[in-house]
Amino acid sequence: MLVIVAPGQGAQVPGFLSPWLELPGMAAKFAAWSEVVGLDLVRYGTTADAEEIRDTAVAQPLLVSAGLAAAEAMLGALCAPEPALPAGRAHVDAVAGHSVGEFTAAAIAGVLSPKEALSLVAERGRGMADAAALTQTGMTAVLGGDGEKVLAAIAAAGLTPANNNGAGQIVAAGTTEQLASFAENPPERARLRPLSVAGAFHTEHMAPATERVRRAAQGLRPSDPDVRLLSNADGAVVESGPEYLERLISQISSPVRWDACTRTMADLGVTALIELTPAGTLTGLAKRALRGIELLAVKTPDDLERAGALIKEHAGLPASSQQEG
Repeated sequence: MLVIVAPGQGAQVPGFLSPWLELPGMAAKFAAWSEVVGLDLVRYGTTADAEEIRDTAVAQPLLVSAGLAAAEAMLGALCAPEPALPAGRAHVDAVAGHSVGEFTAAAIAGVLSPKEALSLVAERGRGMADAAALTQTGMTAVLGGDGEKVLAAIAAAGLTPANNNGAGQIVAAGTTEQLASFAENPPERARLRPLSVAGAFHTEHMAPATERVRRAAQGLRPSDPDVRLLSNADGAVVESGPEYLERLISQISSPVRWDACTRTMADLGVTALIELTPAGTLTGLAKRALRGIELLAVKTPDDLERAGALIKEHAGLPASSQQEG
């Protein structure tokens, strides 16, 4: 069983898009997608520096567009018109995204078209950037320690466990004052690493962005997914397109439970995981949480041949069994 996963914000690095633009038809596709999101995705993905692409309003559409490009190249729908990912879904058993990567997953699974996903994620990025500017907030990664004790310490500090990534990684989020107090009394045997982010994502501080994206999504008519589609809210396999869209929206101000997604992958019997560009973060987590499965981080088109081999070897559940388990 094969799962394709899409990374979240923070995975982007300067110039990571350059090799993908060398593929046939890709430059034209990114030109069109740039019009959709109102950003020069080519420039941001090739020559922009790390500070420019750290901007939430830039990073989110850049990540989703890159993931969609890699998915199209990998699944054989590179030059197809919208909706752009039809044929290859038959070779995918499950799809999941981390945070903003859920928009990539929604398009791969057919819930939204690539254009719809990009239009909505651009609004999400702008809304979250604006919400982050309202209050001085941030995020701190908590590495190691006893999971229950870490969660108790986060709650005691008035913080939110905004990302529970499993494998000994929980991200605490809240005001700068709360984070400073937390740093003075960290959980036992845990290391704290402040993150270079604009604000406390996936907490109540993002409520204005949630409502902004909900308004932007009112005219959408999402389709039901045609592959297993996992949700960050609780790791559930979501069978309804409208429900998944609502989860995408509410997730903006709710914690990401990647640990629950990982448990679902294990329960489903996943034997191989492919992470879309800019890859590395989720395969790193899977090395510890999904031991024994084959992993591939698709970073450049040079990785597509290996991706094809993994798809051929591990994917291909019949459609009639895709919603079981």
